[in-house]
Amino acid sequence: MASTNNDILCDTNSEDDVPLASINSDYIYQSEDNEDEHQSEDNQNEHQMSNSTNTPILDIDLLQDDASGEVDREYNGKFEGPEKTLEVCFRRKDGTDLYTAFNSTVPYEKAGLRTLERKDLDQICKRARCTILSSISNKYLDAYVLSESSLFVYNYMIVIKTCGTTTLLRCLALLIEMGRRLDLELDWVGYSRKNFNFPDDQCFPHGSFTQELEYLYGHKRLCEKLDGNGYTLGPITDDHWFVFVADQTDRKKADLDNDRVLNIMMFDIDLDVAELFYYDKYENKKEGETEEEAVKRISFEQTKAAGIDALCPGALFDPRAFEPCGYSMNAILYKSYYTMHITPEEGSSYASFETNQKLASYTALINNVVRTFRPRKFVITLMADEGGLNEMKGNPLVDSKEFSKITVPAKSRSEGKLVYKRTNIASIKVEEDCCCMMGNWTIAQDIGNGTDNGRYRGMSFA
Repeated sequence: MASTNNDILCDTNSEDDVPLASINSDYIYQSEDNEDEHQSEDNQNEHQMSNSTNTPILDIDLLQDDASGEVDREYNGKFEGPEKTLEVCFRRKDGTDLYTAFNSTVPYEKAGLRTLERKDLDQICKRARCTILSSISNKYLDAYVLSESSLFVYNYMIVIKTCGTTTLLRCLALLIEMGRRLDLELDWVGYSRKNFNFPDDQCFPHGSFTQELEYLYGHKRLCEKLDGNGYTLGPITDDHWFVFVADQTDRKKADLDNDRVLNIMMFDIDLDVAELFYYDKYENKKEGETEEEAVKRISFEQTKAAGIDALCPGALFDPRAFEPCGYSMNAILYKSYYTMHITPEEGSSYASFETNQKLASYTALINNVVRTFRPRKFVITLMADEGGLNEMKGNPLVDSKEFSKITVPAKSRSEGKLVYKRTNIASIKVEEDCCCMMGNWTIAQDIGNGTDNGRYRGMSFA
């Protein structure tokens, strides 16, 4: 989505703030001794030890506003579109396996994380430097459009995607603590992102993947308990994907609805398509229409104009148009979510599509998404349980290079069709059976003018 300055942060003195004195210090970030010189800049020291009692003394100011010390970046016409994604799964402390919980005598009963109050979710988002704008729900999950991307809440799983200069990892300690208060214990943590386009704009702890890993390892119990590790997939000289996974799931008993997640990240989208996501292209406010009604109308007009509604047939939609430009959308269908985020600014245009829908083949869906946005290049990532991967019959990430080509019809008679070729792929199996795959596609040829399109922007390594 487009830039919405981080001045939307909640008041740090809100009476709705979570009581902090009772927060379990096991998951508070701790700095190493050799990091002392960076304390004032990065606010890494979030608790100190009493010399006399050796009892954690919490730094209340830092815990109230985990983004303290950061200076909001002034919007410069460019926006970091590729999202950071955090997925956290819990299990019940009473020993009830999640299969039994999902198939209880009260079907689709809200439990676990879905019992969190709105003020609790606001606090989680506040740590990541974003806010909730709207929401939709069904029997299985709640989906929230954020000022910077999306939040999905299941009974025992939460997925948060944030773009721009958000500080996603800073909400992890609070999320774990809230789970503990619901008698849930940590079961699985996954964090992933593509290398940044504008890494120098990022706030701590997202300055680099190394810094992110140090922050994760700084949570005293997180990696001790789950033995998590970080991985890099893809060529360092091209777009690549950073992944952290900490896993202690008993998959023989659990059905978490998250056993495959497909993400398509598209760069330098077609200019005519990008124009559809500028707010002033639509009638701003009709007579008798409130501001919120106008936003809702324009949001659905953008959805229809771009053909996004056709990508998720039958789903319940919650789109959001932004001023001056940008777009976010959540859609839910049974246990599955779809989410799209679009940054149309020329020079940094970007569109992403993600879903956890369990399809036997993703080939048609991928073709339709790419055809809708006609990017110059795109990245596909897939995270799946090994069993879920085996169920798939069509997957451009494992097809031969010839069959992995994607062809997009010409927009007009004067223009040629686009043929995308896969330039590289990478895969790894992490922890017990979590399979991570990524691939890069670029325009091989614009058939009609014979243009060879090569690369369009430089790479960053962070």
